[in-house]
This record gives sequence, C-alpha cells and structure tokens, in this order.
Amino acid sequence: MVKGHEIQGKSIGLVPTMGYLHEGHISLIKEAHKLTNLIVVSIYVNPGQFSPTEDLSTYPSDFHGDIQRLMAVPGGVDVVFHPYNLYDYGNSGGVGSDGEVEKKGAVSCVEERGLGHETWVRVERLEKGMCGKSRPVFFRGVATVVTKLFNIVEPDVAVFGKKDYQQWRIIQRMVRDLDFSIEVIGSDIVRENDGLAMSSRNVHLSTEERKKALSINRSLSRAKFAAEKGQVNSGELRNMIIQEINEAGGRIDYAEIVDQETLEAVEEIKSPVVFCIAAWFGKVRLIDNMEINI
Repeated sequence: MVKGHEIQGKSIGLVPTMGYLHEGHISLIKEAHKLTNLIVVSIYVNPGQFSPTEDLSTYPSDFHGDIQRLMAVPGGVDVVFHPYNLYDYGNSGGVGSDGEVEKKGAVSCVEERGLGHETWVRVERLEKGMCGKSRPVFFRGVATVVTKLFNIVEPDVAVFGKKDYQQWRIIQRMVRDLDFSIEVIGSDIVRENDGLAMSSRNVHLSTEERKKALSINRSLSRAKFAAEKGQVNSGELRNMIIQEINEAGGRIDYAEIVDQETLEAVEEIKSPVVFCIAAWFGKVRLIDNMEINI
C-alpha cells in the first residue's frame, strides 16, 4: 500500500516523547527536520512501561508549556499527537479542566485489573540486560507503545535520543525484525552546560543531588580517556566509575561496558563499545552513557 503522503512526495518524521520537553527533545525535532518534510511529535506518558511500584503518578508534565516550546522550534512541527489513552483498560484517570490528563488514578498496564489489553511486543535478548534487569516490564511497554505509534502515524523516519541507548537499539531491532519500513535514527546526547545529560527527571533532583550527579558524566569521560590511552580492561574501567559515583553519594544500579550493536558485555575493549550507567541520587534514577570507538 502506498501512503498518501508518499504519493504527494512528502515524508513523515516522528519524534516520540513523554512530554515535559527540554532541549534534548528539541534536538531530536531539529534532526527530524533535516531528514523529512512533515514532523509529528507525540506526547504520551506511557503507563505500559511503568510497574506498579514506579513513578508514573509523579512523572513531570506541562502540556501547555510543551506546546509553547514546540511553537518556538525553527520550522515548527506539523502535528502534535497527544492521545489520552492508547490502551483499553477503563477509567485510568480523568481529563482536567485545562485539558491535562489527570494521573492521580492512572494505573500501570501490568496490573491485573482493566479491560483486557494483553498484546505485547518484546525484543527478547536485547531487553534482558542493563535497564531490563531492574525494570523487567519497561522495554515490553516501550516496544509495544512505539509499535502503536508507528501503526497510527506511519512515519518514514523516527528519531530517538541516544541517552536511552538500550531503548534506541531495541527499537532498531524491532523495526528490522517486524519489517517496518521506517528508518530509526539515534541522535547524540544533549547535555547541560555542566555536563549533566538532559532528562525530564532532573527536575526532581535537589541542588545538592544535582551536584553529586555530575559524577556520572565526569567519570564516564575519564573512563573514555583511559580507554583511548590503552586501558581496555572492562573490569578496571567499571571499578573506576563505580568508585567515583559511590564517593559522590550516588548508588549504582548498573555500570556496563557492552558492544554497541549486540549490547553484550565485553571483558576487554577490542571494538566499538558503549559504557552505560544507571545510578540513583536520592530518589531519582538517572541514566547516561558514552560511546568508545577504538
């Protein structure tokens, strides 16, 4: 089937987000502008990727602020897709007087109650490690909602941030395996002036926690420098990272050096790898990574 926009010679770029937009998201839109004619930005806090114990109800949102930020993007966007609910499980919350979805009553799609959403997309091997260990339903929810977005929007190109490196690779693999005719682009991490990777969750950091969190990028940069100078033993590099983050007051979830394509852990760096980190500062879990190409 030939889509209507293809007949008209137009291509669609999709930038999936969960809202509370920052310059990292804006960079994805700018990347999409380079590659396509029409830009769709989705804003949807996906309950399917949160377990019942996670922070769905506290995930930050500012839809009206997001619209203002999108209006200020050079070239703008053509469509903002802001669905109320992409799953069918009944009254999961309400719509407030300002048009915002009220998350007070929202539940995760992994809960038993509801009206029967039971079809999930899994990328079984790539989802097992790193974030998949501590968040076992996360990538199931991501792959499923991205499949929904792809089926609804029918984009030619989709742009994802490399900060969520494992997510980007999982979506690439899903697109390959399910024969989507979509090019999945990974866009480089955008950082604050002090080096902290931009994230919607950064707003929950206290001033002191934010200072401590700078140890993530600082230690990753040191590890990359050491690897480029010949220190290629993954265990030694991991220990260096873990020690610095622990000394700064963080709590490591994982620190892994993995192959950029397969995401399999490597003992010694002999080909392109990515050093992926997840760490807690206070009640905020931050992820970051750095590619090492030697």
